[in-house]
Amino acid sequence: MPGLPELLDEANRQLTICNACRYCEGYCAVFPALERRSVLREGDVALLANLCHDCRACYQACMYAPPHEFAVNVPALLSRGRLESYRRYAWPGAFARLFDHPRHAAAGASLIVAVLVLVAIVVRAGVGGLVAVQTGPGAFYRLIAYEVMVAVAMILSAAALTLLAGGFYRLWRDAGGSRRQLLDLHLWAGALSDAAKLRYLRGGGGGCHYPDPLRPAQARLAHHHVLVAGFALAFAATVVAAFEQDVLGLIPPYPILSAPVLLGIAGGLLVMAGAGGLLLMKRREPAAAHDLRGPGFRALDVAFLVLVESVAVTGLLLLVMRATPAMGPLLVAHLGAVGGLFATAPYGKFVHAVHRFAALLRDRAEAR
Repeated sequence: MPGLPELLDEANRQLTICNACRYCEGYCAVFPALERRSVLREGDVALLANLCHDCRACYQACMYAPPHEFAVNVPALLSRGRLESYRRYAWPGAFARLFDHPRHAAAGASLIVAVLVLVAIVVRAGVGGLVAVQTGPGAFYRLIAYEVMVAVAMILSAAALTLLAGGFYRLWRDAGGSRRQLLDLHLWAGALSDAAKLRYLRGGGGGCHYPDPLRPAQARLAHHHVLVAGFALAFAATVVAAFEQDVLGLIPPYPILSAPVLLGIAGGLLVMAGAGGLLLMKRREPAAAHDLRGPGFRALDVAFLVLVESVAVTGLLLLVMRATPAMGPLLVAHLGAVGGLFATAPYGKFVHAVHRFAALLRDRAEAR
């Protein structure tokens, strides 16, 4: 990576040993991809690092791991490579520094959005309107105009998607991918299948050696599936609500026994369960296991999970207390958390999903 030639040198040193040994070649996609390379370039390190799902099975199986003099520690090496790829492919480049301060970035972005929402409410409804009871169709829009909410959401979404797509393409290009391959639907189908099943998060079959390095389990896989399912249901709730409002003319808030609300409740509960489970696993992880990840990764994970948990909790509380004086403050908190999540998506842990999919897609192309 630029400015870090020692990372490239260390990757070549350790992974040359792995290529000679090949004991772990059946564990995941990293080692077959490594076998197709004799010398690693910067793009190769980015590809291998993002193919790694951090199951840590290779570390447990490695006969050359510390305290051996070869000191092979593939999980730590590739974790460092992932973090460097996040910085390298971030745009604008100055914002790459946010990866070094994820908690401050998440809290700062959420606070800024929350303050802007608060100002918008005060301007539209007055200070008293913030805690006034709002009921009936259009209750939320008496605090913030629908057009304002949609405009801000579209701007943040478009900016995040554009920046993430740019990082995706730059990693794809540096890893040797071609534009023609990007149009191959068979490659996309295979990579989407790998991503949806979290195929390489199974630790070679026994599960992840996390949080307990001595007892592999499938808990991490389960929590990831629950979290992704929660995101999918929450997105479905948003789409259904937009259809009911803009096409059918049904103005929110909707009754509990309606499709948008039921989907939103299910999605929120699953997000809470998935993110909460992953946070709990981090608390249970032994301090000695922190050496299996590069510095800074734990803070990146925690900041993202806490922000996601905040979105789910405030959303569910807003649903429960929407006909009380707490609706205004909860709307500020919820929109602040949602805005912070979108604003920091290209500069936080969310970027790993985009980079990992690029790596899975490129691996499919290479293997074929």
